[in-house]
Amino acid sequence: MALTRGQIEKIENTIKENLRNKFLSYKPETNNMPFHYRLLGQDRMALFSFIHSLNTTFGTSIFEPVAETLASLNFSVAQKQFVVGDTISEQAQTEIQRIMNELTIGKDPHKAEEIARIRKVCNKGTMNKLKTVKVDLFVKGNDGTIHLFDLKTAKPNISNFKDFKRTLLEWVAIYLSTHPTANVHSYIATPYNPYEPKPYERWTLKGMLDLDNELKVAEEFWDFLGGKGAYPELLNCFERAGIELRPEMDKYFSKFK
Repeated sequence: MALTRGQIEKIENTIKENLRNKFLSYKPETNNMPFHYRLLGQDRMALFSFIHSLNTTFGTSIFEPVAETLASLNFSVAQKQFVVGDTISEQAQTEIQRIMNELTIGKDPHKAEEIARIRKVCNKGTMNKLKTVKVDLFVKGNDGTIHLFDLKTAKPNISNFKDFKRTLLEWVAIYLSTHPTANVHSYIATPYNPYEPKPYERWTLKGMLDLDNELKVAEEFWDFLGGKGAYPELLNCFERAGIELRPEMDKYFSKFK
């Protein structure tokens, strides 16, 4: 489903607003780099420093608000940094540990089965209090289905996949503790495929994640939120926003010459 002109404008405004806020509030590093400044120029070094800073926060400063805006066009609720809850049952924690142990020794992941197991014990035993738990993106479909997304960098650290899996299961348990009958799903999402045109290296996640039901990469993620064809349209939105903002950015960073 192609985005309408109004939807495209809304997305582009979100991109421009968040990028503009980012560079207008940016304070370059104060480290003295006399050789770099003389060789490359202070304005280029300031821009380089800004790009590095933006790269480290692209998820929260750009991708999350854009995903929220895109999802709001097709889902009844879309909210970034959503508070999923602050309680989890002791028996759910035990069940999650049991699932993790099984995966560690070679059992194939099966998300639907894992959720069913957690649901059975989501309110059993002591209800343990947690620090407030937030998800990067919360989406609720018109049919009431809940989707919880953890947005990751394009090349997440392989050593953290076990932690990612536990987080996805804990989110389900926390949400079910207060909504025990909810149809809830949790995912790892990566905004783009760094290996393109080659396929995403899903094998690195195999064995811990249910790849068909816990991972959405590039088109899968954006098209899920915005409908089929949303991904290429979104790339065009970023390009147009960048072209429009370029004179503003050039003017801003020229003051560092």
